[in-house]
Parts: sequence; structure tokens; C-alpha cells
Amino acid sequence: MTIKRALLAGLVAAAASTGVQAQQKTEITLARFFGACDADYGTNTDLTKARGECGMITTLVNVFNATNKDNIVVKPQIIEWGPYYQQLTARLAARDVPNVAVMHTSQIGDFARIVEPLDDAFKSVGIDVSDFTPHAKTGVTVNGKVSALPWDTHSWLWHINVGMFKKAGLVDSAGQPIIPKSVDEMMAQAAKIKEATGKPYFTMGTLASGDAGNGARGFYTLLYTQGGDLFANGPEKPDFNTPEAKKAFEFFEAVTKAGAITKGLDGAAALGAFLNGDAAVMMTGTWRIDDFLAASAKPDSALKDGYAARIFPNMFKQDVVWADNHSWVLLRGGNDDKTRKASLTFMKFLWDNNINWARGGGHLPVRQSAMAEYSKLPQRENVVKISQIGKAMPKEVRRQFGFQSIVGEEVNNIINGGKSAAAAGKDAQERADQLLKNR
Repeated sequence: MTIKRALLAGLVAAAASTGVQAQQKTEITLARFFGACDADYGTNTDLTKARGECGMITTLVNVFNATNKDNIVVKPQIIEWGPYYQQLTARLAARDVPNVAVMHTSQIGDFARIVEPLDDAFKSVGIDVSDFTPHAKTGVTVNGKVSALPWDTHSWLWHINVGMFKKAGLVDSAGQPIIPKSVDEMMAQAAKIKEATGKPYFTMGTLASGDAGNGARGFYTLLYTQGGDLFANGPEKPDFNTPEAKKAFEFFEAVTKAGAITKGLDGAAALGAFLNGDAAVMMTGTWRIDDFLAASAKPDSALKDGYAARIFPNMFKQDVVWADNHSWVLLRGGNDDKTRKASLTFMKFLWDNNINWARGGGHLPVRQSAMAEYSKLPQRENVVKISQIGKAMPKEVRRQFGFQSIVGEEVNNIINGGKSAAAAGKDAQERADQLLKNR
């Protein structure tokens, strides 16, 4: 009996040990922005019901945690967009490194020394870098190495209230909005909108600190469509004194003096103005397409007579538009062998769901193989060209978000404070020089 009992005890212990091993989880942390929306999506695992950046990324993590067969649990660490990179830098200094982190490709240059090259890692889990769109491939490549998983291409659009354009006689024979081909033509359209509706042509968030990006993205597009370049003399020598930079600031001065843009609205108020029919065009990003499509389907909506998304137009001489990418990175010191394998497994899941992110988040996919499917979604056929004409600053330019803040704040000073384009350009130059001096 003693031997039998000993054998039985041994079997029970072995079974218990096996059960514990089977239940062991590998937890990985996911540092991200995109907002918090657990009240709406905290338990959602239906990707077809997810809408918006927050809804989709929250749902994707839920699905992965519920379905992966490797006992991996992703723990999101949600950080506000504005201070995200400052907090990430502080965490790195404290050696509190997340396993996976979101990063704009425009920021990778500032973190180039600590992002891991991933060419071989991607090959090991079946992520095909040859399927990256050209814009995305450029965005994630550092010193010839793929250093991030591209997640989307996002860009700057004109979101148009087609009903207001119709009232002003600014639609073609098919009922589509006529897109101006010059600043003078745009100003003439603005006058017609004001005459027909009593409302301004544009709305845009210009008040809150986070709204600086809005003006900067418009400025960059206006600069690029002229063939301009802030860094023609090198990444350490920004130049706001070029004719192209001056014209970009003058655009905002002209629409402000004409009363063609709303003043003193933060992003939420500008969104409300557009949804309420208080402006004909909202300058904001690709991420708003689904929101406006949903609004246009409501019978009491100011967009019920039509909504259109268009790439921020070329009103000068070449088709170019500001564009950036979100991406996912592995940072040096953030993983041991176990969590690195889990992190790559999660990244492969994200890669497989890139079209879902593009559909729900509103951005362009970064998989060439997904572009045809994406272009079939409502209004997306009007923006797919961004993957070909999108332009970002060279990675050699450091402190790109700092430049974005400078440019956007000067644009907002023109709109809200009546600052002249010349004064904005002068102050932008002084501030840019100081930014790099203190780098």
C-alpha cells in the first residue's frame, strides 16, 4: 500500500505540475495612444462592430487575447497622444521598457539607436516586407534595415459637406464637389459658400495645444505642392524664408482675412461645427472618414445631402500631400527571448489584420495586397493615391514633432490672433533655430 500510495501521489503531483505549466501565460505590454474606450469596446470581440482608432485597436487586442493558442496576454498601456513620446523617453531612461510600442515613423529617427532591426524577425513569423507599400517601407527603414512594423498611412484630407457645395453651385454634372486647382479658385469658392449659406468655407481645430498638428499638416502640404522643402540646406538648417514657405503661411492669412475659416475652436468644437453644418470643409485626417459616413446616413444630419472625402488638393504645381505612418516597434532592452517571441506573434496577428485596422481606423493599409479591398470601401477610392504621393520629412531631421508644434502654433496665431504671415515666418525661423540648438 505504501508503494501504491507513493506512486499515486507522484502521479497526482505530476498532473498538477503539468496543469500549472499548461496554464502559464506570457504577458506582454503594449504601449499605445489612440485613446481609451473600454466603456464601449472593453469586452468586444466582433471586429465588424468596431469603429474608430480606439474601438478597433481595443477590439483587436481583445480578439488576440481570446483566440491565440500560445497563452499570450497583451496588456495595453494607454497613454495620451500629446505627451506620449516624452513619457516613453522617461520610461526608457528608467529602464521601464514596454515589450511593444506604437511609434510614428516620423519619430523613429529620434529613437533610431534603440529600435531593433526586424528583417530576420519578420521573416521568421511570416511577415512579408515585400508587401509593404512604398511609402510605408520608406517610413520604417533606418540605415537600410526594417526597424518597425508599419501599421497604416495617415494623411490630411478635405472632408466636404456636399450639400453646402450644391447650394453654392460648386458641384459637377455628377453631383460631386468641384475641387479648386488654385488658391484664387478656392477663394472664389469660399465667397460663393459664404453668399449661399452664410457659413465659412473651412473649419479646423486651432485652439488646444494638441491642435498644432492640424495647421502644420496643411502647411506642409501647401509647401510640398509648390515643390518646397524646409530642409533643402540640410537637416540641421531649417529655412522658413523660402518663397514656398511664405506662400504657405500666406494661404492661412488670406482665408482668415476673408472670414473663410472658423476661429477659436478646439478640435472637438471644430468637429461639431462641421457636423452641424457650420462650415463646408473640415481639414482633418483620414481617421475621420467613417465618423462622417455614419453621420451622413442619419436623416437629421447636416451631411444628409452628401459627404465626400478628398485628398488635400494641389493648388500649385504638383500632387503631393503630407503623410505619416503609425508603426509598431521593439525597443532594445524591452524583451527577453520569451516575450520577444510573444511580441512577434502579436505583431504577426496585427499584420494579418491590417485591413481591419484600415477599415475601422480610417487610415490607408500598408499592405499592397490589401489596397484593392480597401479601395472598395466608401470614399476610399478617393484617397488611395496617398500611398503614392504621400511625403514625410527625412528621418535625418530630428525633433519632428517639435517642428510640427512650431509650425502649427504659428498657423494658429495667424488664424486666431491676426498675426501676419511674415511675422509667423520670422518667429517660426527663430523658434526652429532654437529648437535645434537645444537638441
